[in-house]
Amino acid sequence: MTADGGREYQSLQKPAGRHAEDPSVDSPLKQSCHAAGLAAPFLPFPDLSPHPTDRACLPHLAFASPRPPDQTAAAAEIPPTPRFPSELVPPAAMELANHDLAALGAADLIRVSASIPRAAPRTFALLTACLVFPLSFAVLAHSLFTHPILVRIHTSGHTLDSHQWLALFAYQFVYAILLFIFSLLSTAAAVFTVASLYAAKPASISSSLAALPPILPRLLRTFLWVSLVMVAYNFAFVLTVFLLILFLAPSPATSPPSLSFVLLLLLIVFVFLAIHVYISALWHLASVITVLEPLCGLAAMSKSKQLLQGRTRLAAVLVFSYFAVCGVTAGLFRAAVVKGRGEEGSLGLSMPGRVLAGAVLVSVFVCVNLLGLLVQSVFYYACKAFHNQQIDRTALYEHLGGYLGEYVPLKSNIQMENL
Repeated sequence: MTADGGREYQSLQKPAGRHAEDPSVDSPLKQSCHAAGLAAPFLPFPDLSPHPTDRACLPHLAFASPRPPDQTAAAAEIPPTPRFPSELVPPAAMELANHDLAALGAADLIRVSASIPRAAPRTFALLTACLVFPLSFAVLAHSLFTHPILVRIHTSGHTLDSHQWLALFAYQFVYAILLFIFSLLSTAAAVFTVASLYAAKPASISSSLAALPPILPRLLRTFLWVSLVMVAYNFAFVLTVFLLILFLAPSPATSPPSLSFVLLLLLIVFVFLAIHVYISALWHLASVITVLEPLCGLAAMSKSKQLLQGRTRLAAVLVFSYFAVCGVTAGLFRAAVVKGRGEEGSLGLSMPGRVLAGAVLVSVFVCVNLLGLLVQSVFYYACKAFHNQQIDRTALYEHLGGYLGEYVPLKSNIQMENL
């Protein structure tokens, strides 16, 4: 090897002092930035351009003059990855977070709730087909099986054989089971999906269904406590009416009741109807709290009672409106589809007309139930905003991820109280 060749070989093997650092090895700060998905910051690193003798040895390579990297181009090529990818969520999904929910009335809350499915139309369409439609169909169509039996019982003077009574109780039992199961499933899936959009977490039908197993036991505990409250409510109502009839009803059974008795009875019915609406609002809000906060059962009901303070009138309007629409839809379905021609209260439609009316009413009932599930979720955020309880979206994001096995479930509350 010649002397010049030796010098060239040494220049390649042992670069100058400013080239002593291996350029292929990133600094700890650059490695941390790459691990976090962020563009590496510009640092005053040593000049890594080749030595002039290196250029002579490698004439076939083109070397650019050393200059700081273009941070604008780097940011355009590798955009920072957000912790919560709200940029990936359609703008309609963020409408819930951008509204001043504390100042909205019932009509505005319904409007905001109706706009939520536009953020994830495929997810809500599949959720409706899998859960909300079976729930709605079971509520309306169960009378198709029980109505003929009830008609035979009425016409025969309650003298049917045991098989007919057994069939009636079997239909009612299956209906109650289906109503219970799909009610819990629909509530859990709808609340989880809306919360995912609120926290800028990607929503899909697979994630909503995967979150159901850990959510259902918590919802079941809350439902059992609400059931105990409803049992006590029904017992108090029956006892009150019984005592009213026992002490204030007219003595002769054939004489008409007095005006004071009728007014008092109407007052009792109105009071217990208001209590029923309040318990329903308490239950729906407690169901949302059970899914979104580390509370369930009696603790969720207690938190629901706190959030309803100052929002009771709005909750009563929403719940009563939902009950009224459901009652009207069920009544029309019974008159148009369940009852045949010639029966009292029937619309007298032909078979094609009954099928068409049934399809339309079931579709309407599905939309009403889906909107009701969305409204109860939005009402939760409205109550939080009314009480100045800012929701920590970081904690909510991780809380939802805990249902999917992404994070350890939280042991503390997900909001910063009274900011």
